[in-house]
Amino acid sequence: MSRRLLLACGVAAAVVLAAPVMGQIRAALRAAFPGQFVRIVGVSVALAVAALIGAALLRIRERRRPRYAAIAASLGIAVLYGLATATGQPQVDAVERVHFVEYGVITFLFYRVWSARGDLSSFLLPLLAGFLAGTLDEWLQWFVPNRVGEARDVLLNLVAICCGLLFSAGVEPPPAWRPAPSRASLRQVCRLGALVSVVFAAFVHTVHLGYDVADPEIGIFRSHSRRDELLALSADRAARWRSDPPLALRRFSREDQYMDEGLWHVQHRNDVWRERQYGKAWKENLILERYFAPVLDTPSYAARGSSRWTPEQRAEAAARGAADPMPFVSEAQPYPILTWKKPLLWGATLLWSLTLSAWTWPRPASSPASPSASGSPRCP
Repeated sequence: MSRRLLLACGVAAAVVLAAPVMGQIRAALRAAFPGQFVRIVGVSVALAVAALIGAALLRIRERRRPRYAAIAASLGIAVLYGLATATGQPQVDAVERVHFVEYGVITFLFYRVWSARGDLSSFLLPLLAGFLAGTLDEWLQWFVPNRVGEARDVLLNLVAICCGLLFSAGVEPPPAWRPAPSRASLRQVCRLGALVSVVFAAFVHTVHLGYDVADPEIGIFRSHSRRDELLALSADRAARWRSDPPLALRRFSREDQYMDEGLWHVQHRNDVWRERQYGKAWKENLILERYFAPVLDTPSYAARGSSRWTPEQRAEAAARGAADPMPFVSEAQPYPILTWKKPLLWGATLLWSLTLSAWTWPRPASSPASPSASGSPRCP
């Protein structure tokens, strides 16, 4: 394994494994500089980008116009994508800009591993390697307390990777170029593509697949767990939290997805109540009382007291919202939970991966045709 590949893999692994640490760093910055977090992150990103551009311009001595154009295009795409997908939450948007720098650097390091090939694999291999790192990064974040991992962020990483490829091509264009990859290069692309497909499917399976929980008295809401599993989790947390309530956020532990889902419904219930959507607030509260009662009643790092409505507020909500005739479908989840059939997801993924892998199988050597009895060549 080359030194360049070791370096690229090491940096990518460091970014992926730093998910719990990055959460602590962000929390420390917010605590030390309240109100200045967005500015500090923004200035840091701007300085990092300026340093990268300066280093790139110092290396460009020939073919300046197309190389400058590639660098400008990478920056333009990054800015446009950031504007188009801005959430309106300054802290979230600031952190997403950090992803562009991280995955731009990771892509550049992987690009240097394969750029000398001078064919399409020079771009496909670093794109796939960066996408694999980005998927693993978001997958790990889903398990880390107070971090968020979802497919939207994987797409953000992919856009950052594409920008990084444009930037890399401007800084170090391939020494020669032939579009068609060699058979050896194609085998590597297909093998890595098959691995990336399986990892991404596992990520979707873990993070985005779930169930419609239908309650005849409430309506429908989506969860990573079935109805009977939610009831079992509710009983388990009620027993455990009596003696060990989740008062502290333990960043180096596994995220409690049951608690997370309960907090989604608490937040959404409160939001729609403030918006005077009393029917929705009433149904969200019923979901909480029936399936997430421990989240309502147990003090935690998210709420030091009970989140359960007072009897007066519950009675008011019942009077205003219980008679709402509209079918109820909860919108509490902050990211998509899909009800795809898991065997279909894995069947399609494995079929696609096997198809890619088939390109890497060695072809049997063809034997020279032997003449037939009549002296004419034998038809294949």
